[in-house]
Amino acid sequence: MKLSANLTMLFTERPLLERIVAAAAAGFDGVEIQFPYEIPALRLQDQLARAGMPLVLMNFPGGDFVTGGPGLAAVPERQAAFDLALQESLTYAAMVRPQLINVLPGRLAAGVAPEHAMATLVGNIRKAAEAFQTLGIGVVSEAINPIDMPGFMVNTPTHLQALLAQVGHGNFRAQLDIYHMARQGIDPVSAVETLAGQIGHVQFADCPGRGAPGSGDVNFVALRKALKEVGYQGWLGAEYRPEGDDTRASLDWMTAWRSVDQG
Repeated sequence: MKLSANLTMLFTERPLLERIVAAAAAGFDGVEIQFPYEIPALRLQDQLARAGMPLVLMNFPGGDFVTGGPGLAAVPERQAAFDLALQESLTYAAMVRPQLINVLPGRLAAGVAPEHAMATLVGNIRKAAEAFQTLGIGVVSEAINPIDMPGFMVNTPTHLQALLAQVGHGNFRAQLDIYHMARQGIDPVSAVETLAGQIGHVQFADCPGRGAPGSGDVNFVALRKALKEVGYQGWLGAEYRPEGDDTRASLDWMTAWRSVDQG
């Protein structure tokens, strides 16, 4: 089992670069960062090397997505902006060498027909998958629940399946976020079974609350068993909100998981 710490959510009591060392000291095997682009690539590369930590995943630039907009990937009128972001992210990724890059489908833009938006998204993901393949970097996309994020283009495992089929590229796989499944009432085990053989990355948090495992209702024992049964051998990314100011105090789940694996 390989565990990565999502540094956008964890160890936020420290500056971003210091979180890499903190994650290593806490026992994580790698790190992921949603949008690292504010950090010069050389500085991030150096800090990762010093800590001996791989960068497992980062997000493709999202445009105005983080401030409530539709983003770039599914907006026909923003094709030039997507293409520019692709070149910029390729340059950045060539330095920091993430194993995966997550292209967020984004929200449906006002005035755009869903079919047109989806066709744009499919074309852009295919373009990204081809481009990042030259660097040996995989491309993934995730489904996000429509309760927390109304208007998001891709919500369910079935939606992800359809997107995978339409893109049809060997360098494109599904990113399965356990919290987003549970938040909309989808059994995470069922989601694993639906996407069996097509999962490139898994992120997790408990639900409700998006806290650490054990703070909510998700059956992580059953989830990990299901992932093993479908042959998933990738990373499990911790992307939850710790209670309080000390991330290390929220890591009892990791001790328990490691004990089970070693037993």
